[in-house]
Amino acid sequence: MSKQFASHADTEEKQVSFTKLADGLYAYTAEGDPNTGIIIGDDSVMVVDTQATPIMAQDVIRRIREVTDLPIKHVVMSHYHAVRVLGASAYEAENIYASRNTYELIKERGQQDYESEVGRFPRLFQGVDSVPGLTWPNVVFERELTVFMGNREVRIMHLGKGHTRGDTVVWLPEEKVLFSGDQVEYGATPYSGDAYHEEWPATLDKLLALEPEQLVPGRGDALTTPALCREAIEGTRDFLLTMYNSVKAGKAAGKSLSECYAETYALMKPKYGHWVIFDHCLPFDITRCYDEAGGEYPDPRIWTAERDQEMWHSLQDVVENQ
Repeated sequence: MSKQFASHADTEEKQVSFTKLADGLYAYTAEGDPNTGIIIGDDSVMVVDTQATPIMAQDVIRRIREVTDLPIKHVVMSHYHAVRVLGASAYEAENIYASRNTYELIKERGQQDYESEVGRFPRLFQGVDSVPGLTWPNVVFERELTVFMGNREVRIMHLGKGHTRGDTVVWLPEEKVLFSGDQVEYGATPYSGDAYHEEWPATLDKLLALEPEQLVPGRGDALTTPALCREAIEGTRDFLLTMYNSVKAGKAAGKSLSECYAETYALMKPKYGHWVIFDHCLPFDITRCYDEAGGEYPDPRIWTAERDQEMWHSLQDVVENQ
């Protein structure tokens, strides 16, 4: 029997955890589903990634209200992907922050991404009819922006290309807590269909240099020791390097996308096949690797719902017996 497209077979609800990292710092995680970060300052609350719909965001708000009644004034978009940001309207925030590259990506491909992701992740878009439209930032920065929430210092930083060309991380220098978005995953497969594999490892090195003591990845458990933070960052980097180097070598040898996919899937599955959304991501990831290798497409091509289906199903028969 052929596999169901992307995450269509993933119908089981996940157990949510609301983990306290330090005074006023929390992680909303759900067994490999997209994470949300919460930062409580002296006078307001900041949310890092909003969930996919306003209805899904209500559960985050409910948990915030269990620990504070301060207004939620700030939302940070770690990047433009719909599953991360389309719940923003639920928070009624005064400020929505994003890097300039993220803003440009929303203009260029936000609507196509919205339609693509709803098709890939039906369970993660509960109440999709409640989405009023694309989420647009009203505070856009180039490289770094510091927000003081009373005495709490929050640095919102675009350190380089990686998962997308606009990724933003949120860093609390005093507490040494990092909210990484999908630049870092833990026990979950990095999605790299819109990535820059040539640059992502160097961006991860910059995250390592921060020496975080706690880290909230894009997917996976909140990490509460320096050793776990390093493990997650290095694990993400190792996954990406193993995958990209395999595809790059295959393409240089004149192999087709299907041949590179079969070889690289077989290489990756023993070590990473148990990671969340592995079979969902690998067709997108390896297709982007193949495009990028050799410089044919230095920037990712736009995914549409139609392209998703055509690409994903065309690659399944090459691994069905692996």
